[in-house]
Amino acid sequence: MKKTWVLWMLILFTTGIVRAEKKPLVVTTASIFADMATVLSGGLVEVTSIVPIGGDPHIYEPTPGDAQLVTKADLILKNGFTFEGWLSELIENSGTLAKVVTITEGIQPIESSLYKNSSDPHAWMSAANGLIYIKNIKDALIALDSVHIREYEFNYDIYVKQIKEVDDYIKAEIQKIPPQRRILITSHDAFRYYGQRYGINVEAILGTSTDADAQTSDLVRLNKIIKESGIPAVFIETTVNPKLLEQLASSNHIGIGGKLYSDSIGDKDSPAPSYLEMLLFNTNTIVGALSQNITPDQEEKNANLGSTNWWLLGVLGILLLGGFFIMFKRLNT
Repeated sequence: MKKTWVLWMLILFTTGIVRAEKKPLVVTTASIFADMATVLSGGLVEVTSIVPIGGDPHIYEPTPGDAQLVTKADLILKNGFTFEGWLSELIENSGTLAKVVTITEGIQPIESSLYKNSSDPHAWMSAANGLIYIKNIKDALIALDSVHIREYEFNYDIYVKQIKEVDDYIKAEIQKIPPQRRILITSHDAFRYYGQRYGINVEAILGTSTDADAQTSDLVRLNKIIKESGIPAVFIETTVNPKLLEQLASSNHIGIGGKLYSDSIGDKDSPAPSYLEMLLFNTNTIVGALSQNITPDQEEKNANLGSTNWWLLGVLGILLLGGFFIMFKRLNT
């Protein structure tokens, strides 16, 4: 009897290992897309990002470990729009057989006014575009793993509702900023889609890539904008050196409104550990800073003004949990 029990335990354990090994591997280029894929897949696939959380995809240098990861991938999700200049060589060198899907398909890119055939890659900064991202990812997951189409479709429907609520929230919050102060100055030009969607003018020291040098003309332009508009703050980014923005703020006697997330979500202990929380945190930070007068001794306090709207997140969480409960009941009837 004891031997039979041990045998069954070994069979169950071995079966669990085999099932775990059969999970498809989905590789994304950045943490934002990994979070989207994780939410949509509900644990049915393994999701890994090439660029780690906090890393800068613009200037990332792939490692031999990345080549091994891409080799093992069943599906690769990329942004496109000149975001991952290093990806093509990595894929070629890896010899991977994985399908590569561009998840910005269907998004109208914002083209550069200075460089031909150069698009702003930061389309995810608009929640409306986020809906296109998750549809492309959902379709890619179904093509990869059609056995779980019901689960992917169900998770997608819930995610759509969440993103739409966040989109509406951002629209309403931006209206709290006095019209003359709806000017967002950041380190690099990552918020153009955000500004276009929500009605806020966006200016930056660097272009759409962090792999560039600031020009004197850019600083002159921004100094002029600050003086003419009377905005009380500029904003640094979590993945970009803040030195130039800090100098700009100091020379104009205005504050740093807080740190914004642009090319990466935050880690699990940050206020922006997911795509939706990133959008909420950025919005609360921007609105909190531009809606009031800021002095240098208030900067530390203002850095915390971007605390996520916990009430809204609570509603989203309840909706998600309730959805999974319903799905569980459906799948077991």
